[in-house]
Formats: sequence, structure tokens, C-alpha cells
Amino acid sequence: MASASKRDGKTRQPGAAAVRDGAKKPLRRIVVKLGTNLITGRRDADGHRRGIDEDSLRGLVAQIATLHAAGKQVIVVTSGAVGAGREVVADDGAGMRAQSRTVAHRQMLAALGQTQLMLAYERLFAEHSIHVAQALISRGDLTQRQRYLNVRDTLEAILEIGAIPIVNENDVVAVDELAGVIYGDNDRLSAMLANDLEADLLILLGEMEGLYEKDPHVDQSAKIIPEVPQITGAIRAIAKGPHDGRGSGGMASKLEAAELAISSGTPMVIASGHTENVLQRICAGEAIGTRFPAAISRIEAKKRWLMMGITESHGAVRVDDGAVTALKDRGRSLLAAGIIGVTGEFDRGDIIKIEDEDRRLIACGLATYSSTDVDKIKGRKSGEVQELLGHYFGMEVVHRNNMALV
Repeated sequence: MASASKRDGKTRQPGAAAVRDGAKKPLRRIVVKLGTNLITGRRDADGHRRGIDEDSLRGLVAQIATLHAAGKQVIVVTSGAVGAGREVVADDGAGMRAQSRTVAHRQMLAALGQTQLMLAYERLFAEHSIHVAQALISRGDLTQRQRYLNVRDTLEAILEIGAIPIVNENDVVAVDELAGVIYGDNDRLSAMLANDLEADLLILLGEMEGLYEKDPHVDQSAKIIPEVPQITGAIRAIAKGPHDGRGSGGMASKLEAAELAISSGTPMVIASGHTENVLQRICAGEAIGTRFPAAISRIEAKKRWLMMGITESHGAVRVDDGAVTALKDRGRSLLAAGIIGVTGEFDRGDIIKIEDEDRRLIACGLATYSSTDVDKIKGRKSGEVQELLGHYFGMEVVHRNNMALV
């Protein structure tokens, strides 16, 4: 497999059209969720779906590779591990059919199928000289601070070298999706990742062409709703669970994902993965499927979150005048060299206050290091951080992307 090329930020196409919410900049980072029926849509001799539909997956991979070549960072959230596992284990017997209703049985299928799924992704992306990286994530990984930071840093590093993360719910240890409780066929997981990774767009691809005004399986004359500016009670009433009993999602879970995404500043599109060149067309701004415009800008959403978190902050760093100028006038990150004092106790990932020499609040942000670590490196050069601490999360004590000026 050819080596991945490192993105240097110069491969973007500033003139390219994009799905925007009033913004002029093109899409930079996109989360694409591929539904179960797209991945495991192949039918056996009896007409039952089982195993990976490699023809369908090859076409989707080719579209993602095209976006990648245009300088876009793409994170793939994939379903289909359980369906792929069914091809490995013959479950036609009465005993196996009975077991198939248990979570443990579905976990076993997911464990077997995940290997087949990743082999398919690796082989198909290799045709485009693109590396892939597997990331199995559970709910706790995105709700527990330290694990969330580790997930985010790892995925950022994968994207930085030009590889494509292939993300799936860690079904072997997390039963929420399999039991139909939390994510719903990776829909909410996709929205959480889009939020945490500050994606510019979330695309959910399945067999349905979008959100219909009525159930199209009951009323074939039902029309697609092209845009949902606000998720109301009437919109929620339209949504149903999975109609075929195979996926754990359905339109209801997609609306839950949409609420999470748009409230954090990420627009979302629901569309059919069978539509020709669907990803390129959506990213070019074409009206396909159902679009959910972001309810707030991402910058404003993050600033609000940070400002709310400041009320619960128990820690602060005091910085010199040079750092104040760098933060307020130059839009720089906070480095250890500019810190002259540490107040209170905080952990990596906590929201902390940034104060000037007179203890006036100038900003708040996410701490890259704990208060104990910051106290050791305050006033020191960035090149000394790893030697002083024995570990290294980057040169920034508070990165400018995780900071809100007051």
C-alpha cells in the first residue's frame, strides 16, 4: 500500500463550492456515516441479506477518496459489523436463531464482522493509495474527559498524516447500540464526533433518500422534506424506527443526531447512499436529501460552552503582558513561557480561567495539562516541556481553538 501523504493545508480548493450556513469558506472536515444497509446489502441465494456488499462499498470509498484528493479531511463512521459477522457464522439453525436475540450473540457477530469490515475498507482504500485507521469507540470514550481527549488527539493525528479514520461503536464492550439504547446505528455517535472534532458537515447515508413528510413504506406518494430549519414536535412525529428490523437506528435516531449536531454548530444532511456521486454533490451544495442547517455558528457554540463552563472552573493561570498581547491581538495559543502563576487545581481537559498580572479575567479555555504539570513548566520554553514532564500533549497549555476571549 502506498504511503499516506501528509496534508500541509495547501491542497484545499478555496474556490470550490460547499454546503454552507452563510459562511464563505469551503468545507474542510466532513463526518460521513455509512448505514448498515449500504454496507451489508448483498443477498444470498435465499434472498437474505448477509455479508459485505463490496460493490456498494467500493463506490462509496471512491467518492470519499475524491473528497480526500480535493484536500478534505473525512472521518468515516461505519455500521455493518454485525451484518458482516453473519457471513462468517451460519445462523440458520434453531439454536442459533434463539441465541441471535441476545446481546452476547450480536457482540460475537460484531467481533467477527469487524475484522472483515476493516479488511474490506483497507483493500478498497488501498486502490486509491490511502491508508485507513481503525478506531473503536464506546460511549464512555466521548463522555469521560480524559478518554475523550485521547480519542480527539488520536483522530487529529490520523487526519494530520492524510489517513482516513474508520470509526465504529465498540460493540464487544459497549452494548448500548446493540440493545438499541444510546446511539442508534451510530447516528448519535456520528453527531458526537462531528461536534468533538469540529466538523464542517455531517452526512448520514442510508437507503432512505431523506426525511419524508409521511412514511413512504405506507404512502408511496410521500415527498421528501428538502430542509428542516427547526426540529419541531410535528417533525418528530414523522420519524419512525428502522422499518426492516436490521439497523438499530431509523429516522428517529437520525433526528436525535440532527438535534445534537445543529445545536453545536454542525449542519447535517440525510441522503441515500445509492444516489450517484451523492457525497460530491452534497459537498458542492446541491439540494439532495434533507438538510438541517446549523442553529448556531460553531465558533459561537464553542464560546458559549466555554463561557458557561467558567462558572464551574476551579483553576486559573496568570500570564504576563506579552502573553496577553499574543492572545488578544494576535490570536495565538497560550504557551508555558507566558505563564507566571497557577491558582487552584485542575485536570487536563478542564475549563480554566486565564488572567492577566492583575488577576483580571481575559479568557477561558480547555487546559491541555493539569495544574500540577503547568506549575512545573510555567515560564519555560516549549522545547523543555517533554523533558520536564516526561510526557507531551503538545506545546500549547491552552490551544487557541479551545479558547474564548472575554
